Amino acid sequence: MTSPDDPEPFSLRSIAVAAFGPTLLFGIGQGAILPVVALSARNLGASVAVAALIVTLIGLGSWFFNLPASLVTLRFGERWSIVGAAVAAGLALAAAAASSTLASNGLWLLAVAMAVVGMAGAVFGLARQKYLTEAVPVAFRARSLSTLGGVNRIGVFIGPFAGAAVMQFFGLAGAYWVGVVAMAAAALLSLTIPDLTTPEVQSGGEPGPQPTLRSVAVSHAGVFLSLGVGILLLSALRSSRQVVIPLWSDHLGMDATSASLIYGLSGAIDMLVFYPAGKLMDRKGRQWVAIPSTLLMGTALLLIPLTGSFVGLLLAALLIGFGNGISSGLVMTLGADFSPDRGRGQFLGLWRFMADAGSTGGPVLLSGVTALASLGPGISATGILGFAAAAVFAVVIPRLKHRRNY
Repeated sequence: MTSPDDPEPFSLRSIAVAAFGPTLLFGIGQGAILPVVALSARNLGASVAVAALIVTLIGLGSWFFNLPASLVTLRFGERWSIVGAAVAAGLALAAAAASSTLASNGLWLLAVAMAVVGMAGAVFGLARQKYLTEAVPVAFRARSLSTLGGVNRIGVFIGPFAGAAVMQFFGLAGAYWVGVVAMAAAALLSLTIPDLTTPEVQSGGEPGPQPTLRSVAVSHAGVFLSLGVGILLLSALRSSRQVVIPLWSDHLGMDATSASLIYGLSGAIDMLVFYPAGKLMDRKGRQWVAIPSTLLMGTALLLIPLTGSFVGLLLAALLIGFGNGISSGLVMTLGADFSPDRGRGQFLGLWRFMADAGSTGGPVLLSGVTALASLGPGISATGILGFAAAAVFAVVIPRLKHRRNY
């Protein structure tokens, strides 16, 4: 029996709307525009290569802005950083919608807008991760961050359907206006997030000088150069799988409908398993998800070049979706586990920078091996990344010492 002075037991439901609602809306906004950015660029006169580059600017903007994002979060706090990021993304999407009406500078405006969307995503992602790391008890950490990752995926999944519905009436610009509305709603809902009290204020001590990015990088070099390598490999594996399924379906001569069905079913499996995986990580440990997820994705990618039919590719894609789904929130959870109380924002900025480097490098590896050999060996090379990541996690996670008991 608990006494009146005992704290109330924690429940994820108590913070669900404020913590996860903005993430769902931000994901919807991003998902709504992803299928149309290249088409918008083409309509503005861009070549296929330039159109692809403009799409890539979203990822590049996020990657390079991860480190400044840590400073933004430190300066303005988690809540206002999340609100500001959603507002900036909404304004950028409004500019992208307006770019279609410009005769001369529309392509440049679209390119800048996509870069800003990526930078806003970096701030939004880092601030929400830092907030949940500090607001949620350690015993619930993996569940909360897995749910955060899963809710974002649900939003990205919903977004294209919402964009398609509005585009029936407003053309390509309709997808961007869906994004504007979703970002505005995310910003408004984020205002309900309570501010966190810093550990220094809680303890009553002097805050002292803030750690710098460089000092955090030096003091935690062992983590970045060991576990960080596993995170880089996992991120490369994840990003490669998104490219592999459409490319191999095309290689097999499937039509766009069949390829989309396989991709969609893989994504559906992906979204169904994030919470049980988070619960498993909280109760058994991070290895119970880190190793199986990477082995499953690596195995599935090695099997894809052996498939020659719709059913074979579908089964491999479902295996990839399951492996990726159970790893939802894994990167954020491990980052939270090893982040220090002082300098957490800087640590997470560096952590996310490494993860995004892997996300960028995965498709580059696939492209390079494919150019030198063929698509099959290229896919197999990305599959090997899964086994390499599993090996790193198996060796490193038990050896690294930290204060988290799970």
